[in-house]
Amino acid sequence: MSLYSGQQHSPIPLDAISAGTGGRRAQLIGYDAFADDRLLRVAFAGRTSTDDLQDPVTSLLRQLSNSQAALPPGGAMVAYFYDVESGRKALDARGHGRGHERFNIPIPRDGGIQDLLAEARQPDRRFDAVICEDIARIGRRSYVSQEIETLLERAGVLLIAADEPLITSGKRATQTLTRRVKQGVSEWYVLELLEKSWDGLSTHSHLGYNIGKPPYGYVKHDVPHPIAARREQGATKHTLKTDPLKAPVVARIFNLRVAEKLGYKAIAAELNRDLVLNPPPAPVDPSRAVGQWTESSVREVIINPKYTGYMVFNRKATKTDSGKLNPPEKWVWSAEPSHEAIVSLDIWTSAQSVNKNRQRSRIEDGNSHPDTQRTYLLRSYIRCQLCGRLMGGKDSRGNTYYVCRPGRGHVPEGHPKSIWVREEPFVQGISDFFAAHIFGPNRALLLKDVLDQAAVAAAREHAEQLARLQAHIDDLDARRARLMRRLEDPDCSDEFAREIDARTTQLAQDRRAKAAELRDLHNQQPPTQNPELLDLVPQARVDLTALPEAVLRQLYDAFNLEIIYDHTTDRAEITLTMTAETAPTIQRAAHTATRTAESGLNAENPDECPGLQPSGWYPQRDSNPCYRLERAAS
Repeated sequence: MSLYSGQQHSPIPLDAISAGTGGRRAQLIGYDAFADDRLLRVAFAGRTSTDDLQDPVTSLLRQLSNSQAALPPGGAMVAYFYDVESGRKALDARGHGRGHERFNIPIPRDGGIQDLLAEARQPDRRFDAVICEDIARIGRRSYVSQEIETLLERAGVLLIAADEPLITSGKRATQTLTRRVKQGVSEWYVLELLEKSWDGLSTHSHLGYNIGKPPYGYVKHDVPHPIAARREQGATKHTLKTDPLKAPVVARIFNLRVAEKLGYKAIAAELNRDLVLNPPPAPVDPSRAVGQWTESSVREVIINPKYTGYMVFNRKATKTDSGKLNPPEKWVWSAEPSHEAIVSLDIWTSAQSVNKNRQRSRIEDGNSHPDTQRTYLLRSYIRCQLCGRLMGGKDSRGNTYYVCRPGRGHVPEGHPKSIWVREEPFVQGISDFFAAHIFGPNRALLLKDVLDQAAVAAAREHAEQLARLQAHIDDLDARRARLMRRLEDPDCSDEFAREIDARTTQLAQDRRAKAAELRDLHNQQPPTQNPELLDLVPQARVDLTALPEAVLRQLYDAFNLEIIYDHTTDRAEITLTMTAETAPTIQRAAHTATRTAESGLNAENPDECPGLQPSGWYPQRDSNPCYRLERAAS
């Protein structure tokens, strides 16, 4: 008989006193289960982590055995609830898994934690209390286990832990303190274990060791384990080694992406033309193999930075968010390249920056939806300088225009409701430039003039950047000096002095940042030029305006044509790019254009357009140049 009931100390019969409200405190904490000498019905609550961390069968059997041994006199196990899942999940994500189905667990199962809570709220529930091996089995996060404990108490169900003393008097202050300490220690233990494991995995990657399955194009290369005891046990570490059959396929994929601007679907179709030359990747689960390249398999190759030779860890969320990509700032890179690179850093970066709107397929006819009545030659090449959006093609009274019409609420300040510009000036200007500067006999001299002008412009811009940074640093020094003079004023109050001191510290931090920028700018080496790349393009008399649209777009794609139209000046800035990596693609496209022209489509050399003037030769990060030209659009 529990002292909490009060029956032993009542001086008068209890039935002589009017009935109360049912003992709110007893219902809240569940001790009314001990009020009479009746059978105490108890439900077992178990949980074990996923099968890759421990054995669920032995763990749950141990939990049940310890819980049964701790049952109070008159207690009987009447229901069994357990899950195979992480205890760090939020409560609403708990109890929905089916991990227990993968094991032959010899314990009857009435459901998981959600089923336990649902039955606890029912007036005809089968149990009066819930028992677990220890409070960490309810949840590894303190707030989750306390949330479950509170929900049970509100339903009048007592939560018992087998490793805690069972107090039936209703006095629970010390027991609560003990439980809260245990919950805090349990959470601390898991967090410390995760942090140390994370540090170990990060160090593992910093040293160049691979984690998981090697990416397509590489094979696992075993190296001796650095710890002698582990070496004696036969343990090894793994680095990456190029696969002689599949590594060229990876290089081919990046070439199609960077040089030809193909989308994932188009690249997959190109690779599937010859599966012997381009063997498809094999998934971890063989049953998921489709026997060919897919958009997702191509994407997995393109976004994987390990092809640059660096080891990269934490790109994907392994335990949460269903394997989604983590933000790049959370990635862990090896300090130095750890294995042979298949592509350069510049090529990999260029592949990531291929605009989604430029993912065209050269294996498909046209450049628009199949239901479209016509196509537009410069579709996806022209951007509006005012808003950065691609300009779409429009037909009006037999003339072709490119139009920028931002949606309502997205019109930048100074941007007209719509901007229209005709196609003919763009087409003629591009054709004239290609004829003279790309295919023409005097292209080397024209290029030299462009390079000389660009060198002068680059030197002037570099000097102006240095001057701006130095002026900014001088201004910060002057402002800091003025604050220091104010600080020396004898009438300066303590509060004002603290504000000045904080502001002085901020200015000092700003100055250090600008000084670092200035040092980097001073150390910046001028990019080297490679004008010999243009020699790879054949010389010919080519009138681009007479070539078929498919040939033109192939040529534009090869040179990565970009057009920025400035409505305020009615001028267009046109950029062509040629690098060592894109040179083979450009060669093929140029030969196609010249052969097509020689077939009779291009008989006359176009007149030089006076409105077309080259304005610079812009080096890329891989030190290979590209053209930039401007032409008045009228």
